[in-house]
Amino acid sequence: MRHRNGGFKLGRNTSHRRALLRNLVTSIIINDRVHTTVTKAKATKPIVEKMITLGKNGSVHARRQALAYMMTPESVDRLFKTVAPRYATRNGGYSRIIRTGVRKGDASEMAYIELLGAEQELSEKAAKREANRTKKREELQKQLEERSTADDSDPSATA
Repeated sequence: MRHRNGGFKLGRNTSHRRALLRNLVTSIIINDRVHTTVTKAKATKPIVEKMITLGKNGSVHARRQALAYMMTPESVDRLFKTVAPRYATRNGGYSRIIRTGVRKGDASEMAYIELLGAEQELSEKAAKREANRTKKREELQKQLEERSTADDSDPSATA
């Protein structure tokens, strides 16, 4: 019986679970949003909030504590420079879990865990991605047209 044994085991041993959570927290800080299972999102949420609280503190000791937990120095820089100042006037509740349905392969409940107030940044990223796709599509179309005109004008290519 597991009476009063809190925490999420996630079907992993201790070191694997710790590494998984560290990677998820780092990804959330860097990308503002991660698509994962609901249970992993629920396990990650308190840790993300703790990291943002460290970022709001802003001391050297808090930075070192964040460095000890997160996987990359770039994520710590982003935490202290952009993410934490976003929540300067907010006392907790920095993230949310949005359920997205079930995964096709094993029917696991999936969800986005995202930072609040990151909607503008996420929409800018999506617009930039769409612009890059459009540009690439136009370049490919132009190349196809050049090939087809070259093939039409070159009689040796058809023989």
